[in-house]
Amino acid sequence: MGKVLSDEQIDAYRDHGFVAPVDVMSEAEAADYAERFAAAEREYPGQFDAERRNNPHLACTLFDELAHHPVVLDAVEDLIGAEFSLWGSVLFVKEPRSSQYVSYHQDATYMGIEPQDFVTPWIALTPSNLETGCMSMIPGSHRDPIRPHEDTFAADNILTRGQQIADVDETARVDLVLRPGQMSLHHARTIHGSQPNRGARRRIGFALQAYAPADARQTIGANCWLPIRGTPRHPALEVLRRPRADMDPAAVAERDRANDNFARILYHGARHKRAL
Repeated sequence: MGKVLSDEQIDAYRDHGFVAPVDVMSEAEAADYAERFAAAEREYPGQFDAERRNNPHLACTLFDELAHHPVVLDAVEDLIGAEFSLWGSVLFVKEPRSSQYVSYHQDATYMGIEPQDFVTPWIALTPSNLETGCMSMIPGSHRDPIRPHEDTFAADNILTRGQQIADVDETARVDLVLRPGQMSLHHARTIHGSQPNRGARRRIGFALQAYAPADARQTIGANCWLPIRGTPRHPALEVLRRPRADMDPAAVAERDRANDNFARILYHGARHKRAL
């Protein structure tokens, strides 16, 4: 039995490459976080657009709180051990009745982190279901190597390069339905994607992508990490700092530094960058 996860949930992660749902907070608490996000969007226009939805935990205290939520961290510890750091985070927002989707892919493909035994918690701040475009996982796919991905740069594809795996057997997919305040956790090589939001309200998910053990290393860009638990052992470590206040100049500069590194890593080897 782990700190948060049961033996059955830990076994499910090992066997299938994901586990869900996991309760993090109440629906009322999740609604409060969603409202704080909406208020931040109003107060800081342009700071949460498509280009700046990477690493909001470095510039906005509500996302920093989620990145350090004890239930999230204890669940991560149950899966990868007591020492780990955070590589980054991504806001996945699908507007009502929009055409945005996430193609089937494996996170580890372009992240340049070795070894590939890192985990991504995905926290639902609004309902994530079949109508709003929840994530779908291909069980057991984490046990195989990285499959070939094609860069499509499709306009409605939320992913950086519109990367996708061809010939995914969707008959095997498992849809991860989450209520606000629940999360899923998935392995770096688990094939997953999501469909458009056909509902009448926003679907807001916050992915902590990803927590990696202390001995993980970045093989493409700089080793920029936010230490979480234990002592980081990353070569040439560049320590990221938590925000002291929302969007203060130092916090924004830290987010932008991390995002510049993100871009170098995620676009490594690409023919061009997405036009935003």
